[in-house]
Amino acid sequence: MSNQVLEELSNVLESRKEAAPESSYVASLYHKGLDAILKKIGEEATETVMAAKDGDPQKVVYETADLWFHSMVLLAHLGLTAEDVLAELERRFGLSGLEEKAARGE
Repeated sequence: MSNQVLEELSNVLESRKEAAPESSYVASLYHKGLDAILKKIGEEATETVMAAKDGDPQKVVYETADLWFHSMVLLAHLGLTAEDVLAELERRFGLSGLEEKAARGE
C-alpha cells in the first residue's frame, strides 16, 4: 500500500464524519461511537489471528486489510491519520525493539 492510498483513504474517512449514518458503513460506525469502532477492531484482530492459524496467506491479507481499515477509522475518529502512525514508525526505524521499549520505560 502506497502512502498515496493511505492518504486518499484518510481523506475519504474524514469526509464520512459529516455524512448521515445511513449513507455509508463508515458514517454509521462514527455515529455509533468509539465503543462500536473498538469492537470492530477487536473482531478484525481476532479474524486476522484465526486466518494466520489456518495458514491461508490470501485470507491473512484479506483480514489484515480489514484490520488496517478499521484501525484507520479509529484514527480518523480520534482526529489522527495514517501519517501520524507512519511518523511514529519512522521515528522507531533503526532502534532495536529493546531500545524502543526502554525509551517508553517498559
